[in-house]
Amino acid sequence: MATDHTPLAVAQAQLNLAAKKLNLDPRIHKILSEPKRSIIVSVDIKLDNCSVGVFRGIRVQHWDVRGPFKGGIRYYPNITMDEVTALAMLMTWKCAIADIPYGGAKGGVCVDTKKLSKGELERLTRRYISLIVDYLGPHRDIPAPDMYTDAQTMAWIMDTYSQLKGYSVPECVTGKPVEIGGSEGRTEATGKGVIHCVKEAASKIGLKLKGAKVAIQGFGNVGFHAAQLAHEQGCKIVAISDSVGGVYSSQGLDPQAVLVHKEKTGSVQNFNGATNITNEELLETNCDILIPAALQNQITRKNADKIQARMIAEAANGPTTPEADKILSERDICLIPDILANSGGVIVSYFEWVQNLTREHWTLEEVNKKLEAKMTKAFNDVYLITQKEESDMRTAALTLGVGRVADAIKTLGLWP
Repeated sequence: MATDHTPLAVAQAQLNLAAKKLNLDPRIHKILSEPKRSIIVSVDIKLDNCSVGVFRGIRVQHWDVRGPFKGGIRYYPNITMDEVTALAMLMTWKCAIADIPYGGAKGGVCVDTKKLSKGELERLTRRYISLIVDYLGPHRDIPAPDMYTDAQTMAWIMDTYSQLKGYSVPECVTGKPVEIGGSEGRTEATGKGVIHCVKEAASKIGLKLKGAKVAIQGFGNVGFHAAQLAHEQGCKIVAISDSVGGVYSSQGLDPQAVLVHKEKTGSVQNFNGATNITNEELLETNCDILIPAALQNQITRKNADKIQARMIAEAANGPTTPEADKILSERDICLIPDILANSGGVIVSYFEWVQNLTREHWTLEEVNKKLEAKMTKAFNDVYLITQKEESDMRTAALTLGVGRVADAIKTLGLWP
């Protein structure tokens, strides 16, 4: 991968772009270009075979000027400090765009979860949290699930933090199981948020959703829920892919049926009545709406001019390279950037935190209504800037997010 496409290089380039647009004070620009705190720990655990496993743990806290740090914890073998720093920075802008009172953070442990037993994963989680506990808390830093972590991982985090504090603190983490303080609607929140943005964008560009052809790259939690919700809106899902490959059908695919097939066979490929395609072919499929919900750097200068969609909604983090951004913008393709499109998860995490702090529990209907209101307002806040500044949506979103954080720093000042 080219160096200028590393997550941190892209994040820094995006900050530079926003700073230029805002005519940002160089001092504030300098502050925002570095995280407030970066933590590296050695996570040592007893393995089931009585040997010792040593794993590298990271937590990066970018800026908390608008509220406590917020961000996921991922378990992945190749996590780097640069990657986590970039993701923490993007979370700062994402929370500001959604107008929720958080700053950005991200963390993780360098581990292949497939090689550990459930007991080993639990010990790893508890040890990692015990090592960074002084920097966590409901008013300091609230973790959430990310790649290869889930509601069970969050339950272990909540219990570990609570045991160390001596009383139950459900508000110390979000993405928990509902029975211990998790929020209704959290699982499908990111996918639902993507489709709320798609609905708003479709109304702006005059695209009718009923019968609109949709292609979705990535069929994990976010990809599946986005597909299912688009299907419910009357869209025709013509292509779906996972890490193995994809399937295409001009007649449309039922996401639920494709999921059942994937669970049985391990992949969406060879689905009855559909044609097998590659992930690369999916991106160039003849469709109205393309939803990249897999990995970063999928739409590049090599394939950007072959994209046939009228709209791209980035459910994944960083699926489009900066060069591809320019090509898509020149081609007048409506692109809803990741920091706006996939913010549904952190918005419902915020709702969970509020419910925990007040010891309330909202119904699914309440959560969904509040999520739609937040996503719709965030989209329109960004869209307004595109009209005013005649800019693309990513530039507008970055300008809004960075601007709100910069204003907070300017208002509060620096101590001492």
